[in-house]
Amino acid sequence: MAALIKATNITKVYHKTSVPVHAINNLSVEIAEGEFTAIVGPSGCGKTTLLNILGGLDQPTSGTVMIDGVDISRMKDSDLIDFRLHNIGFVFQAYNLIPVLTALENIEFIMLLQKRSRKERVARAKELLEQMNIADKADHRPGELSGGQQQRVAVARALASNPRFILADEPTANLDSVSTENLLDLMARINREQKATFIFSTHDQRVMDKARRLIRLVDGAIVSDDVRS
Repeated sequence: MAALIKATNITKVYHKTSVPVHAINNLSVEIAEGEFTAIVGPSGCGKTTLLNILGGLDQPTSGTVMIDGVDISRMKDSDLIDFRLHNIGFVFQAYNLIPVLTALENIEFIMLLQKRSRKERVARAKELLEQMNIADKADHRPGELSGGQQQRVAVARALASNPRFILADEPTANLDSVSTENLLDLMARINREQKATFIFSTHDQRVMDKARRLIRLVDGAIVSDDVRS
């Protein structure tokens, strides 16, 4: 089966000082559809940089990133924005919800950008709120929700566009233990039942314990890649 994501010999060099910093160093990796994968390692190892490159939020200095056979590593910005909109869902550590919109409207927003009809947007957003077990929070704004509830809205928003895969950057970092367990159980169930592909960057052991594949980075390079049955 062809890989959903195929990164080949990617390197990312930052020139913030007189000494170039290699955030990612000649790294190659493939991700198949339906995986529940965690990219792990110490702070500064390149986890977030790798996630951003796989999601087209950043471009590699060299190397290629293919998604469904499409090379996104050299796309024009306008084409990349459109590609991300229709193919990639994002979940961030800080939730990144729009404060003035309700939970329902936050989930709708990505579909509004896709120019889907209001009827379709509302139906899909309500369906996702039900899946997240927060249907009763549809009319609440982010400031009226707990951290765990906000992150559930963020996951629902990431799923709303029916993306090819979801990238989650330290999604549990601001959550308590109960919220973390509930969120991870929810995402694992969505992965199993809907075959949704999740890729995490994390240093949270609880996420690592749930993941079925652990890719460990040190100094921008993969040092181990373990798949669990």
